[in-house]
Amino acid sequence: MTQTQTSASTIGNYAPDFELPGIDGEVYHLASSLELLQGLGVAFISHECPYVQLYLDRLKQIQGEFGDRGFSLMAINANDSDRVPSDNFEQMKIFAQEQTLNFPYLRDPSQDVALGFKVEGTPEVFLVDKSGIICYRGAIDDCPESPQTVTKHYLRNAIAALLENKPISPAKTALVGSPLKWREA
Repeated sequence: MTQTQTSASTIGNYAPDFELPGIDGEVYHLASSLELLQGLGVAFISHECPYVQLYLDRLKQIQGEFGDRGFSLMAINANDSDRVPSDNFEQMKIFAQEQTLNFPYLRDPSQDVALGFKVEGTPEVFLVDKSGIICYRGAIDDCPESPQTVTKHYLRNAIAALLENKPISPAKTALVGSPLKWREA
């Protein structure tokens, strides 16, 4: 199966519901999670993406900053593990332990969830409000190479605005990362 991408924005649309296995043995369901939260950041990541490596500490900081305010990150690995063996479920467990992830880490083996979100790459984050509407899509910030030189904290600002019931601007930013590894035909 091959994936053709569209650049159509998903902002303002319902997030595709999902039920995916987490590395902790739990099964995570979008709708059930939103019953308990004011917002959810769905971050598509992979182990082989150098941009994910640059952003991991910032994602953990964001979870720490907003985790007690009705928000959670949820990372999803949708890379084809035949093409990228380091992204298989067992390696995900090792990666999460080594990186001390403080948010759930899920596997999308069918790539159906990634298709539903129209994911372009990793790391790409979708901010979903309590009603299930995607209200932000894109990059974490404007400087993957250096957290000290970030001038635009896109994701942090979007989360803060969501939690304060304020408009999110910008609602979409360009992906800074690597293309998702789709299954080949």
